Amino acid sequence: MHVYHAPIRDMRFVLQELIGISDYPDIPGLEEVSPDLADAILEEAGRFCTDVLLPLNAPGDEEGCVLENGVVRTPKGFKEAYKAFAEAGWTAMASDPEWGGQGLPESINKLVEEMSCAANLSFGLYPGLTHGAYQAIVDHASEDLKQTYLPKMVEGTWSGTMCLTEAHCGTDLGLLRTRAEPQADGSYKVTGSKIFISAGEHDLTENIIHLVLARLPDAPKGVKGISLFLVPKFLPNADGTPGQRNGVTCSGIEHKMGIKASATCQMSFDEATGWLVGEPHKGMRAMFTMMNSERLSVGIQGLGAGEAAYQGAVAYAKERLQGRSLAGTKHPDKPADPIIVHPDVRRMLMTMRANTEGCRALGGWVARNLDMMKHHPDPDKRKEAEDFTALMTPIVKALFTDLGFETASIGMQVYGGHGFIRDHGMEQYVRDSRISMIYEGTNGIQALDLVGRKMPAHMGRYLRAFFHPVLEEIDAAVDDDRLSDLVQPLSKAFGGLQLCTAEIAQKSLKDPEEAGAAATEYLRLFGLVALGVMWLRSAKVAHEALDKGAEDPEFYKAKLVTADFYMTRILPQAAGLVAAIRSGKSAMMALDEMAF
Repeated sequence: MHVYHAPIRDMRFVLQELIGISDYPDIPGLEEVSPDLADAILEEAGRFCTDVLLPLNAPGDEEGCVLENGVVRTPKGFKEAYKAFAEAGWTAMASDPEWGGQGLPESINKLVEEMSCAANLSFGLYPGLTHGAYQAIVDHASEDLKQTYLPKMVEGTWSGTMCLTEAHCGTDLGLLRTRAEPQADGSYKVTGSKIFISAGEHDLTENIIHLVLARLPDAPKGVKGISLFLVPKFLPNADGTPGQRNGVTCSGIEHKMGIKASATCQMSFDEATGWLVGEPHKGMRAMFTMMNSERLSVGIQGLGAGEAAYQGAVAYAKERLQGRSLAGTKHPDKPADPIIVHPDVRRMLMTMRANTEGCRALGGWVARNLDMMKHHPDPDKRKEAEDFTALMTPIVKALFTDLGFETASIGMQVYGGHGFIRDHGMEQYVRDSRISMIYEGTNGIQALDLVGRKMPAHMGRYLRAFFHPVLEEIDAAVDDDRLSDLVQPLSKAFGGLQLCTAEIAQKSLKDPEEAGAAATEYLRLFGLVALGVMWLRSAKVAHEALDKGAEDPEFYKAKLVTADFYMTRILPQAAGLVAAIRSGKSAMMALDEMAF
């Protein structure tokens, strides 16, 4: 049985105390945002996810999706849940009011995404993909396409997908073969096959809008010859209703390890009618709008899975009786103590807690910058927020999903043998969360993006968006006696990050493989430091709240304890990462290929 209740108190802490939304009413476009509004949204979203989505999680995993005569049937209850989800306005939260959206900030939207993914990750993929497709259309499509498709996508009656991967090429999209032939009326005939298309076919919405990468007849080779096309499942009638079936079919659904209630499809486009999105041969630029949106959302999937696994592990650890405390019996009225008394179980639970709450805080920092990038009236502030978001996108995607899977695996360990069987649901979290490290660019690709693109971009400008405020924060905390024990390990890890950044930049000028060899460890090092920064901030806020006589002091005391655990038990991993990074590529690349 799955256990999940939205962590509203911690979400409120992130929104109102850590990243601060009190200034949002002073920012054009966010005038209506207030703490009371945020609370109401989170409370209602939490109820929906717990009451409607969570009960469908295990049955949906058992039943899975079924392909019948070209139509995918989602598990029992999903269609009704999606209808309720859309009618309640959850699909429209962060969309522009111009297209029927509510115009709410991403800092709130991302927390609702976390809830839906924690309660039912398979379900959360459907509206999540649509929002990414919406963003690409908003930024790059013609006005006619926007008017035709965006209102329906925002209200949730139409959904969206991204169609990139082909059987012979994954990340190397320059090899794709799908082609698009221009027509006299300005449309295109798109022909080709795609695989691994999440939500490519389903029965939740009236229409499905595919964003498809393809080549024009005169396209140059490689990624510079890729264009992006909007290809609907049904061609819209003049009145906006779905009309004639387009040349788009689902030829199969993947048989997967997890997220079985999410339809992962093989899609065939047979002279399907589509329209160009953006400029010819500039499709990757347009698609990256959706990909970067989805990468942040996939990171939130990892966070949601981690939170659900943590809650399940805590519930089990408090109930499962086994052995006696090493410090002496804690529950003499019972035949054994609950396993939560044992140090190693505490180690696991505290690791899960520290990583999950740390990721939620870091996700909030990134989401605030998304809001500032879109709404702040000062162009310099918008550029700073854009730089920060660009830098942190691969870190959020890779770190959150790595830690989400690790947290689910730890949760299984807390359950012991009972975690390995289906009854308690923990093994589903392990299966479901594993894909998040792979899709939207494997985490190795995210690491290469960080060291190969983001690190050198604009002479290190992206890095300064993180390094400068962190250095200022560390310097400001040094003189605070209450934070000194936390600042010391963070300062040391941050120094290691600075050193590795300089060395990777220098070595990679002579040998690009040096950057590739260091990339994964560097991203993890960067991520651990970023979480450390958030725990330092959390501790500072907690001390201030306690000084003011907080109504719930135990919440803030728990923050201080968890911050101490993170700095003393998790952040020291940074030293090993620094050593591995500085060792260079030699041990990694020395073995001859034939010796493998």
